[in-house]
Amino acid sequence: MIQSMTGYGKAIAELSDKKVTIEIKSLNSKALDLSTRIAPAYREKEMEIRNLISKSLERGKVDLNLWVEKKENSSNATIISQSLVEGYYQQIKEISDNLSIPVPTDWFQTLLRMPDVMSKPESTELTTEEWSTVQKGLAEAIQHLVDFRKQEGEALEKKFREKIENIRQLSLSVTQYETERITKIKDRINEALEKTLNVDYDKNRLEQEIIFYIEKLDINEEKQRLANHLDYFIQTLEGGSGQGKKLGFIAQEIGREINTMGSKSNHAEMQKIVVQMKDELEQIKEQVLNVM
Repeated sequence: MIQSMTGYGKAIAELSDKKVTIEIKSLNSKALDLSTRIAPAYREKEMEIRNLISKSLERGKVDLNLWVEKKENSSNATIISQSLVEGYYQQIKEISDNLSIPVPTDWFQTLLRMPDVMSKPESTELTTEEWSTVQKGLAEAIQHLVDFRKQEGEALEKKFREKIENIRQLSLSVTQYETERITKIKDRINEALEKTLNVDYDKNRLEQEIIFYIEKLDINEEKQRLANHLDYFIQTLEGGSGQGKKLGFIAQEIGREINTMGSKSNHAEMQKIVVQMKDELEQIKEQVLNVM
């Protein structure tokens, strides 16, 4: 089954004093283009995180966000230094007395804004148990994204099959106009000769030339090659993930055969059918860019 490169995955790793949220998004790209925003406590694991992602997500523009939220009952509250508050208070009061400057009306706000009065506790070293929990959350987020890609891939496969079948039926509908086209070409050539030439000419030779001309406009080979390409597209579609580039190449070959049929058709109804086939193929090409 094919996979889309578009996907989204999210997971939360619960720890005693905090929760770690992991969010992964992906869009189409020619290769794996990974961008990360990781909370400081886990930046030392960035290479390991990148390796985990690259093993599961072969292609796509991938954005990873990993952030931490402290729980309400967390003991890691910001620390207010009482000794610094007392020291600043004494200094400000002394300066006020010496220079006759009024003391602050709101002592508390003034003192809390002084340098180093408020500080966060020293961050603890990342433990094996904590990283194991976060790692499981990361794996869960990646799996959610892969599941999302598979669902999108199913929808794409259904669309591709529909469009390929439409092209196949349009190609078959050309047949009804081929005999009519040959008759019209012969009549047009004969009519042109009768109007422009007042001399006798070798009708057998003319017939041979008309046959040669019509053979150059024959599209049976193009129709056969087109049918083969359509079959190959479906076979590749059933080959599993990682077929995006190959499907794109096959779509290009389908386009070449359709273009050749259009240049050879020399018939209004056939050219309309060719335009319809091109429209169906264009929709395939747009969506193939999103296949992994």
